[in-house]
Amino acid sequence: MSETTPEAPEAYRYTPALAARIESAWQDHWERERVFDAPNPVGTLADAGSDLASRPHAFIMDMFPYPSGNGLHVGHPLGFIATDVYARHLRMTGHNVLHTMGFDAFGLPAEQHAVATGTHPRESTEAAMAMYRKQLRHLGLGHDSRRSIATIDPTYYKWTQWIFLQIFNSWYDPEAGTNGAARPISELVARFERGEQATPDGRPWAELSPAERGEVLSDYRLAYIKMAPVNWCPGLGTVLANEEVTAEGRSERGNFPVFKSNLRQWMMRITAYGDRLIEDLDLLDWPDAIKLQQRNWIGRSEGAKVDFALPGHPGEAITVFTTRPDTLFGATYMVLAPEHALVDTVVPDAWPSGSSAGLPEEWTGGHATPAEAVAAYRKLAASKSDVERQADAKAKTGVFTGAYATNPVSGEQVPVFIADYVLMGYGTGAIMAVPAHDVRDFAFARAFRLPIRCVVQPSDDRGTDASTWDDAFVSYDAAIVNSANAEISLDGLGVVDAKKAITDWLAGRGIGEGTVNFKLRDWLFSRQRYWGEPFPIVYDEDGVAHPLPESMLPVELPEIDDYSPRTFDPDDADTSPETPLSRNEDWVGVELDLGDGRGVRSYRRETNTMPNWAGSCWYELRYVDPDNSAQVVDPVNESYWMGPTAVKPAGGADLYVGGAEHAVLHLLYSRFWHKVLFDLGHVSSKEPFHKLFNQGMIQGEVFRDSRGFPVPAAEVEERDGVWYFEGEPVSREIGKIGKSLKNVVAPEEVTNAYSVDTLRLYEMAMGPLDVSRPWDTRAVVGSFRFLQRLWRTVVDEETGALVVTEEEPDEATLRALNKAIDGIRGDLAGLKFNTAVAKATELNNFLVKRGSTPRVVAEQAVLLVAPLAPHIAEELWHRLGHPTSLVHETLPEADPAYLVDDTVTCVVQVKGKVKARLEVPPAIADAELEALALGDPAVVAAIAGAEVRKVIVRAPKLVNIVV
Repeated sequence: MSETTPEAPEAYRYTPALAARIESAWQDHWERERVFDAPNPVGTLADAGSDLASRPHAFIMDMFPYPSGNGLHVGHPLGFIATDVYARHLRMTGHNVLHTMGFDAFGLPAEQHAVATGTHPRESTEAAMAMYRKQLRHLGLGHDSRRSIATIDPTYYKWTQWIFLQIFNSWYDPEAGTNGAARPISELVARFERGEQATPDGRPWAELSPAERGEVLSDYRLAYIKMAPVNWCPGLGTVLANEEVTAEGRSERGNFPVFKSNLRQWMMRITAYGDRLIEDLDLLDWPDAIKLQQRNWIGRSEGAKVDFALPGHPGEAITVFTTRPDTLFGATYMVLAPEHALVDTVVPDAWPSGSSAGLPEEWTGGHATPAEAVAAYRKLAASKSDVERQADAKAKTGVFTGAYATNPVSGEQVPVFIADYVLMGYGTGAIMAVPAHDVRDFAFARAFRLPIRCVVQPSDDRGTDASTWDDAFVSYDAAIVNSANAEISLDGLGVVDAKKAITDWLAGRGIGEGTVNFKLRDWLFSRQRYWGEPFPIVYDEDGVAHPLPESMLPVELPEIDDYSPRTFDPDDADTSPETPLSRNEDWVGVELDLGDGRGVRSYRRETNTMPNWAGSCWYELRYVDPDNSAQVVDPVNESYWMGPTAVKPAGGADLYVGGAEHAVLHLLYSRFWHKVLFDLGHVSSKEPFHKLFNQGMIQGEVFRDSRGFPVPAAEVEERDGVWYFEGEPVSREIGKIGKSLKNVVAPEEVTNAYSVDTLRLYEMAMGPLDVSRPWDTRAVVGSFRFLQRLWRTVVDEETGALVVTEEEPDEATLRALNKAIDGIRGDLAGLKFNTAVAKATELNNFLVKRGSTPRVVAEQAVLLVAPLAPHIAEELWHRLGHPTSLVHETLPEADPAYLVDDTVTCVVQVKGKVKARLEVPPAIADAELEALALGDPAVVAAIAGAEVRKVIVRAPKLVNIVV
């Protein structure tokens, strides 16, 4: 471009200064000419004057970032540059490409910054987003900026709230579709009204009060309120998701203790979709490791629900889920999760014998009454995270509740304990313990001196007297023993037959049934924070939740002075959340007409906010149709970009690139929301992301002092192989790049010292995209030197004149060019960017050695490099006489005739020793090659008249002559 052409002759060299001018000018040009805009078929982003919408199309996505005030470091752009290279490649192979970037901008970090500084979270977040946008633009990323979104924008979270209402106003009908589907709650209400669906207590629907109807529907809604065990962090004043709690049971942010507490929370019934979330993984082009993680997280298991009656409590029973109902005769005790609702019901006033004297001390914990023992143990369990509770530790803790339950197959009274290794989130929060055949139950039984009864025949020589065993015998392929009563015998049956027999027996007596269970728990969806999406829900005087009509969306966050939730003594578990929004009475109390025929009434708003997962659950849809104020997405545009095809049977974005750390939660939540929208007819795609690619991590050097604390990597010096900081030796390791490890390298350190294209090339050349690799600032110069050599093949560094020739390229040059074209095209399509860089370097080295570059070769070489180093490619393309951007130019295609080697070298051996090398055509026949070998003068001399016994020919590369 003319504005990048300096007048001083010495400035024609490709230096950082010249590169900076080139890159800035081309970024301005791309923005001004809107070259990355991707037209939609319909709506405000349609472009009748463009033919792009009629081309093949591709939707390329990055996992969007949370905008931190610290900005990007060199590890962040790896995936962003990779998707940009791929998107540029697709544009140059004739595609209409949707590629943009948004920001996941709600969440705890911004709120905590606001609390600490008094700066409104919106102000700090928008400042961080502005910095990110500047940095991303500086990297030359080809985003359609019209489509960029931020989850904190009310025009965006209006639709987040709208999707929440779709989920709230839906239930999962197991009879709809193949495996069930979400249907409008109004259809369920109509069933109740017609008497087709019975109410829990059998009363007609019309006789239920509004509050009673609300409670009934809450048991069906996909978004519902319930008392739930949550991670309560008094030090932060908020409930935390499991992923926000460390393995040590402390808050990830602030390192405060986290306790289990029962609180009224919003939940999402994701478990209803368990089967479909597993089955539809088969339709996706995802890494096998990620699919396995999702399957394990969902944890589908088949088994039976079994009722254990509670003597003294008519109508009450402990229901357990077990995958091994065949071992029911071996259940010698039961365990409830400390949070189980029945605990308060079953605990008697005194120990069964009147005192703890007749019970083992381990059972009572030394407490005078069951209530005291249970209360003390519950407090202990509340201080542990789920990870700690599930840890496979040999030391098991628990306490006897003072109650007994009846084993339904033996009639035996078995003691009921509470123990922290049982979680409310899995199954029913209660287990029947079969210690002979479960490792954890065995350890517990040993610790509490409980009976251990063998009901599965051991395959080793230990015998069936379990009291002599050192550990449990676990087998899924052995005969059942010691399992009979007057009505049924499982003895001698295999596991499969025994499961069926006992499940049928239980079902016939109404005390059990076969069922499917999931380890996956319903999604806790409330946060006691300010900086999140408000719920579009209000409550009437009876506490009934009412959805707001769409006309009242968005419900915007009010402006408040105090953003912080009320915090407490970090160690005080006996506290409850007080949200920032609850202190704003002018916002909480409202007079509304909800359009339900009841006129204007007084309501109170929901004062919890949504988790930051909410905004990231559906942003792919808003990228498709960002300006649509009437719909979450226009069906035509959604079908165009995301609809199912033969290649992607479930539909979705064509490529989604991000870190493997989001393998489960974000992807699982997004899939759940998308499936609800699919069931309700709002989208044509069953899945949000067709192809998933996990990029590796760029790692950096971490230096630690003698105490193990990180020291600033930039200030460490090396002398004779030893590393020093402020004169003291330090250790060196490779770790994640980050502020906490004091090894951050800002992209600007590279782009200012070299160029943006240098950074792009280096990050792509470091290794395979899906492999982590260490950052080495000293190696960056290699990428810069490649760009300098590329520049010199086209531009004279003294005059700025073109040095390309008008000559026709010779055959050797055409072979080198076409091999590079073939290899680079394949590598770009396969996301193998490191080998694409290597092939481009090889071609450029060939041209340097050649001494001159024909124009036709130079132009194709520039186009090949363009996706990887777009700024220098644009500038060279312009200097070669092309007036427009190369963004939509056609990527060169290889001529197959030049991909076949002209000759290959054939080795000729006589008596195992090489005697000649022949240059022969690759397609030479065996007989012809044998004749050539035997006629070669060196071979004739080596044979020296001896009899040739055998000639072994491996055309075209080997002939072995035996004499």
